Amino acid sequence: VQLVESGGGSVQPGASMRLVCVLSGDTFENYAMGWFRQAPEKEREFVAAISRSGDDMRYANSVKGRFTISRDNAKNTVVLQMNRLKPGDTAVYFCASAPYTIATLPGFYDDWGQGVQVTVSS
Repeated sequence: VQLVESGGGSVQPGASMRLVCVLSGDTFENYAMGWFRQAPEKEREFVAAISRSGDDMRYANSVKGRFTISRDNAKNTVVLQMNRLKPGDTAVYFCASAPYTIATLPGFYDDWGQGVQVTVSS
């Protein structure tokens, strides 16, 4: 499985940004998908996850109501729509795939993308 993220960059507080992750090398529908982030000198933390069918989503409390995760099984993509961004959202964002079951812990995810930088600053 290969995962490739796109869409990072630098924005001002309050702006929106959309991250996209494409999975290749296996059947996308076999995987729950997640987004994690890691800020400098901090541990990797859970952001959002979505089930294989897309009918179950989980969010970290810090992003609930601002971020939305979605997937398109026809295009092998998972999207993280981030609204009302804050400086505290600055981090490298990683897409990850978990066989079968939605999860919030990184240990359940087998494959990871290379990460994209998101910087929120005035």
